[in-house]
Amino acid sequence: MPTPSNDPSPTPDQRPDRPPAPLTGRRVRAAIVGIGAIGGGSHLPALERLAEEGETEVVAAVDIDAEAVAKFCAEHGIPHGYTDLARMLAEQRPDLVSICTPPTLHRDQTIAALRAGAWVWCEKPPVPTLADFDAVEAEEGAETGGPYASIVFQHRFGSGARHVRELLAEGGLGRPLVAHCQTTWYRDTAYYAVPWRGRWATEGGGPAMGHGIHQMDLLLDLLGPWSEVRAMAGRLVHDVETEDVSTALVRFESGALATVVNSVLSPDEVSRIRIDCERATVELTHLYGHSNADWSVTPAPGTSEADAAAWRDFGADVPSSHLAQLRELVASMRAGERPRSSGADGRTSLELIAALYKSAFTDATVRRGEIGPGDPYYTAMHGGAPGWAPGTVRGPADASPAATSPAGTSPAGTSTVGTSAAGTSEEITA
Repeated sequence: MPTPSNDPSPTPDQRPDRPPAPLTGRRVRAAIVGIGAIGGGSHLPALERLAEEGETEVVAAVDIDAEAVAKFCAEHGIPHGYTDLARMLAEQRPDLVSICTPPTLHRDQTIAALRAGAWVWCEKPPVPTLADFDAVEAEEGAETGGPYASIVFQHRFGSGARHVRELLAEGGLGRPLVAHCQTTWYRDTAYYAVPWRGRWATEGGGPAMGHGIHQMDLLLDLLGPWSEVRAMAGRLVHDVETEDVSTALVRFESGALATVVNSVLSPDEVSRIRIDCERATVELTHLYGHSNADWSVTPAPGTSEADAAAWRDFGADVPSSHLAQLRELVASMRAGERPRSSGADGRTSLELIAALYKSAFTDATVRRGEIGPGDPYYTAMHGGAPGWAPGTVRGPADASPAATSPAGTSPAGTSTVGTSAAGTSEEITA
């Protein structure tokens, strides 16, 4: 294995610009950056499956742990292991780089890969802020047919999501009117023992950013552009910087209204989307991935049997998965076309999350397009809000009798939460 470097995450300007290599008549050469549970358990199996079909080959893996990456490569037959991303990009010149590292590393690693001529498949959340996303998009080869950076939003893909998207686009179900988007999971204290979790600088946000982003992205993919959001967020259990629960009301450009709930406090875990249209209700209930059986269509009274049967015919079952998305991504690479869940198509979910946080922390309705350069929520999801930004506390106007309670205690209906390394406590109303 090459000699380790002291810097596994090079700054973007360490590599010269290089156009993507032609892919005609050969396999896509792929590299995995980050060999943890996601890299080894989701990205690698998808790449290996396409390798069996003659589409890809995994030529390298990168991780900060030299011993671990050597073992990983030996176990999976990967010829080259690195601890230095820049060196791997220069020596292996991959066509595709899978980014499976913590969110705070995504921006620089993605830009480095793009500048080396590689397409990128980056785990969610793509980057911690909208400013970071725009910096990545500026490095894409939009005028040369690539390279592009695609976000892992695998719940958009598969036969179920495709069928419902087509039904909605064709208008057979009538106008979408009311929707519900729910990601209610459970994460205990041990989950937040991982240093980068629960911190704005390293994770970018709480369950809205790291968990609910998948269902929110699928909702947007099905219903189209959103127009405004009104939200609330709280820290009710976990002693972290970010929220552990949020709720939102979202209006879409079509006029449809949706409720969104994101939680890591829910023992009965479920991921759910429900869309009530004029002629039918469509519902998806699952946890971490869906197949045709997880979708249901309930026609309105008076619907013909022929229409109901057509709506319920999802065709051959293709589960949502990394594989389903990767298959489309490789096809886009070969065609030199922008892939789905990249550029503006990928940004819309991140913008909704930024708007959710801004609304929750400012107690105001936030409209699509209003968060841009100069807005504090453009460069930090917490927006510097008192009581939410690291090291800040609520002002005197927000004080209550609970403010004098001992740290870690509170009156009924509140939770005291530490917000800085020094253990500063503040109060969040339930």
